[in-house]
Amino acid sequence: MTAAELLASAQSDDTPPPGGLSREALALWHTKKGEWEAAHNIAQDIHTPMGSWLHALLHLIEGDQWNADYWFSKAGKPSRKAKDIDALWDEIAAKVVG
Repeated sequence: MTAAELLASAQSDDTPPPGGLSREALALWHTKKGEWEAAHNIAQDIHTPMGSWLHALLHLIEGDQWNADYWFSKAGKPSRKAKDIDALWDEIAAKVVG
């Protein structure tokens, strides 16, 4: 699956694509679906830099810049602003589904 296919699925499908997404891809799918809580529940259980990066994205979406900055730091990534949400989703998706 590509990042574009993941995005298309989130925009048109009621459920994640069959075949088993990684936890990271599933969190991204829920994020684009507008299911913040589901995405957050998944991301907070991913104890890796990628999980922290996803967590940062979610807190940007939530509008909590301070918390997002904390998670960007944990991920070893530069802080981003709310205006970057879509580009950041694309960037993370490219790394997750490669």
